Amino acid sequence: MENESFEANMAELEKIVEKLENGDVNLDDAIVEFEKAMKLIKRCDEKLKTAEDTIAKIVDENKEVVDFNQE
Repeated sequence: MENESFEANMAELEKIVEKLENGDVNLDDAIVEFEKAMKLIKRCDEKLKTAEDTIAKIVDENKEVVDFNQE
């Protein structure tokens, strides 16, 4: 699960949320699922941050990196 794509992590997260929303999970299993969900959220957040950082740096015509985060 560590090297899964963002989309795969989101799909797994959606399954967990659906399972928890249905209420058919006992408390112990719900806690385990919640912990899995929190790890998935962290991975997705990290992947989004990496993508955001990559997009913020665009190579211009002179092959120089332009950092659009600078003010």
